[in-house]
Amino acid sequence: MKVKTMRLEDGIPVFGQHDAQTLGQLRDVASRAQRTALMADGHFGYVMPVGGVAAYRDKVSVAGVGFDIACGNAAIRTDLRLEQLQPYLEALADEIASTISFGLGRTNRADDAPVDHPLFEDAAWEAIPGKAEREALREKARAQLGTVGSGNHYVDVLADEQGRVWVGVHFGSRGLGHTIASGFMALSQNRPWGSRNAEVEALLDLNSELGKAYWALMNLAGRYAYVGREWVARKVVQILGGRELELVHNHHNFAWKETHGGEEYVVVRKGATPAFPGQKGFVGGSMGDDAVILQGTVNADPETQAMQEAALFSTIHGAGRVMSRRQALGKIDRKTGKVLRPGQVTEGAMKKWLKQKGVILRGGGLDESPHVYRRLPEVLKAQGKTVEVLHTLRPLIVVMAGANEFDPYKD
Repeated sequence: MKVKTMRLEDGIPVFGQHDAQTLGQLRDVASRAQRTALMADGHFGYVMPVGGVAAYRDKVSVAGVGFDIACGNAAIRTDLRLEQLQPYLEALADEIASTISFGLGRTNRADDAPVDHPLFEDAAWEAIPGKAEREALREKARAQLGTVGSGNHYVDVLADEQGRVWVGVHFGSRGLGHTIASGFMALSQNRPWGSRNAEVEALLDLNSELGKAYWALMNLAGRYAYVGREWVARKVVQILGGRELELVHNHHNFAWKETHGGEEYVVVRKGATPAFPGQKGFVGGSMGDDAVILQGTVNADPETQAMQEAALFSTIHGAGRVMSRRQALGKIDRKTGKVLRPGQVTEGAMKKWLKQKGVILRGGGLDESPHVYRRLPEVLKAQGKTVEVLHTLRPLIVVMAGANEFDPYKD
């Protein structure tokens, strides 16, 4: 089957194939932005599609950055080789699952997360209205630093084509980012910080006091997410008994001030990885598929350069969902446990897939089964030559929150 690369939908650069609902959401964003694009792993989101990129003049979209501010991926190449770990993979999976905290709170054995990191004294905290609210959020953030969460957030141990062992992680700023996003959506509607509100677009002028406050706190959440991901990834390297040789680390839910075509923009990427020429990124497939280390193509031909520019030097952040969580799980009566409507994925099918791939899984649920995702090679192919794959990483161990783990901050 021929995979389509970039095309224009009403003048908007679109990679891959998407449903009408996702494209409709993209057009809505384009009506407010100066430039937009959609990556091949895109799907319907809230206000802005996941996989979407939008450029604004002096404005930032709170909904575009999203509730999981600074969600991203980090990967560490270690000095270990697959043959060194192969006999111990089951035990190592258990050790990772019992040491790193998944879900809502810090429930596991690791107690050396950097909860006294200088970021907790950053001046940006003053942008949170109200001393009581500020201190409550600061303490929540301390308690959650270094926890992975649930949903599609994970810790992976992988091996590349040369048998070298990598550690990969995916999660964001946890409750800190969720509270900041919710707070500014409320403030943009002249409602109090902390009030419940619907998911709405909030385009904030960066020259306004509200816009400056959000920008400061968004960047604080970004630093928080970087610290958390690197601590978790390095903790796992320590569990494996290895040393760090290389770190690849990017946000994919964030906003940056960038210059494109000689103009300055605020570029919002929601589920899209920055991919300037030579910039590396770690992109996962699913719990039962390969991942990749890629980079924005260097010395591209003129046609590819034009595509890179049209994508605002962005690429995919994963394989992209093709099935909602409800479709995968079905409907179950919470009181009785009776299956009211069966889901489209069975436990047997998921286990069969993982066994064939040789993946050791701890945690995870049917709503994260490989069946609910696109295949990563097809999605990468749809991005054309805008990126180049440096390494293909085969998953050995995947650790996620349990299927019934409660966590309101998953993306």
